[in-house]
Amino acid sequence: MDLGISGKTALVAASTGGLGLAVARALAAEGVRVAIVGRRRDRAKEIVAELQAAYGTSATGFDAIAIEADLTTDEGIESAVDQTVADLGPIDILVLNGPGPKPGAAATLSADDIAAAFDLLVKPHHALVSHTLPGMRERRWGRILAIGSSGVTAPLPNLAVSNTGRAALAGYLKTLAAEVALDEVTVNLLLPGRIATDRVAQLDHAAAKRRGTTAEEIRLESRKTIPARRYGEPAEFGAAAAFLCSAPASYITGVALRCDGGLIRSL
Repeated sequence: MDLGISGKTALVAASTGGLGLAVARALAAEGVRVAIVGRRRDRAKEIVAELQAAYGTSATGFDAIAIEADLTTDEGIESAVDQTVADLGPIDILVLNGPGPKPGAAATLSADDIAAAFDLLVKPHHALVSHTLPGMRERRWGRILAIGSSGVTAPLPNLAVSNTGRAALAGYLKTLAAEVALDEVTVNLLLPGRIATDRVAQLDHAAAKRRGTTAEEIRLESRKTIPARRYGEPAEFGAAAAFLCSAPASYITGVALRCDGGLIRSL
């Protein structure tokens, strides 16, 4: 299938690793010009070199740039958006992503934890949307995709801060999707289950420490809860993301799609 996004420009937040990198690679494979954004300058440059070696340079219509920015700050967001537009052109595809907050139980949440949930998982994404949405609406084409968590559908044990912030972001994006649909801008969420990333490995190690067992034992237990009986591959998640950002997906908006091997048992 031709996804119809070759030559478009994407800003992929937190794309120097994990699911953000998987999405950036999938978009680059479709000819999308990609801004790799993160706090690790050297890693971002390595990824850009990898993508350019695989898909060409500006001479072939493809390009990628590395941007060092802290997207939890207003200055970092403005810098990332401005540099992407200056080097690659107006942003057509915005992928919202960021680090997950610390584990913790709901009964022990403090006021600072609640504030952190919004500061980390809502405010930066709202700011990125605010900077890029007007241009999408004016051009009457845009894709906004948030990398969320299956906790949006079924809150996850011991991830109270994440559950709180991600649910708030989902409510904002669902409302936004209806408001901009007439402008040919889609807004969706892609919810990972147990995808084999460093973040999931950290959670497995934290669970092992908490329970006095090994990370491998935690992984074995986790796989038993997944109908597919395995963790997902980042490339599988990236492929789903690329489709939601595509031209053929123009009638899909306001959706929270799970990529979880059947982990969440509700429809």
